[in-house]
Amino acid sequence: MRGRAGGRIYYGWIVVGVTFLTLLVSAGVRSAPGVLIHPLEVDLGWDRAAISFAVSIGLVLFGLSGPLSGWLMDRAGPRLLMLCGLALIAASTAAGAAMTALWQFTLLWGVLGGLGTGVAAAVLGATVANRWFVARRGLVLGLFGAGTSAGQLVFIPALTALIVALGWRGGTLVLAGIAALALLPVLILMRDDPAQVGVRPYGADVTAAVQPPARPTAGIMGRAARTPEFWLLAGSFFVCGATSNGLIGTHFIPHSIDHGIPAVTAASTLALMGTFNFVGTLGSGWLTDRYDPRKLLACYYGFRGLSLFVLPFVTGFPGLAVFAVIFGLDYIATVPPTAALVADRFGRRNVGAVFGWVFCAHQIGAAGAAWAGGLAHRALGDYTVAFLAAGVLAIVAGAMALGIDRDAEPAFDALEVAPARA
Repeated sequence: MRGRAGGRIYYGWIVVGVTFLTLLVSAGVRSAPGVLIHPLEVDLGWDRAAISFAVSIGLVLFGLSGPLSGWLMDRAGPRLLMLCGLALIAASTAAGAAMTALWQFTLLWGVLGGLGTGVAAAVLGATVANRWFVARRGLVLGLFGAGTSAGQLVFIPALTALIVALGWRGGTLVLAGIAALALLPVLILMRDDPAQVGVRPYGADVTAAVQPPARPTAGIMGRAARTPEFWLLAGSFFVCGATSNGLIGTHFIPHSIDHGIPAVTAASTLALMGTFNFVGTLGSGWLTDRYDPRKLLACYYGFRGLSLFVLPFVTGFPGLAVFAVIFGLDYIATVPPTAALVADRFGRRNVGAVFGWVFCAHQIGAAGAAWAGGLAHRALGDYTVAFLAAGVLAIVAGAMALGIDRDAEPAFDALEVAPARA
């Protein structure tokens, strides 16, 4: 296939489809422990705090696996990592159907599940998008973010229904089977680089020769860590994780229940947030192709901060529903412009390694905010201080984004086409 020549589909779109499916399955499995908590309590008599600790181990390893998987993708290609990640997900999930002891849950769902799903996460999407696309890169990143959101929206209710019909062991086996089936399209259709199918990156200079995959810049992380742009990107994404997955993802339902809203209604509001998260991420990808990602991030974090300032004073369902729509639109809309800035600043060949550490900062922020939010509630009786502090952090993150220099140094990469300016 020769790009768009002859009316034939660009092979990169097939790669996008395979990657989207992998991200969807990975996100679905990553969200499964939340559905399993109550069945495990009832069937095996485990303590909720102990189960939550095992889940937290998975979240930490999910984040820490980002730098390692990014480094490996830059050298071995995404295909091998996708196969290994999905195989680990399928095997650990299937073994989890037979577990009888808490240490087994910690090992299978915490350690192995965290590592497996961490391989097939945001770093994978950033690497694939920047290898295959110059034009439409933001749209592709938005699609990948939407795949992650869709995985949670689809798998949580589906797994809940399976557990009701088959029990938690039967539902877990079905989940493992889905992960195993996802190996087939990766094995058959996935390719690491456009040169493997004789094409250029989508939107690259058509007069340039098809080039083999470029090797990552030697010592990239040591050099990147000496630039202020890396710390601005990692710091702003730390705030993203803290204010989204960490604080709102963990404490939104308890906050709603504190104000007299039934748990089922609060969960439905969170699902509404997820729906608009899907829409917002797709829209963010489209906007990233057309506008300066730094200005987009400043807007996203600014609106997030304003919404968090209002949340402590929203006590009824209508107000929480409005908050869910506004916050959902930029919940992970920050991913496309952040990944695009990593590629612009440090080179497309280095996206896996650099974005892996930026994503790790995101998960550290999420873990810290989840813990800090609980401490604030225990000490003060509500989440007011936690939400207001998160709003301030979001405003600061928006200012950090504006301070990022997009221009890649020649030592980092030589792009076929300079990034669009706005």
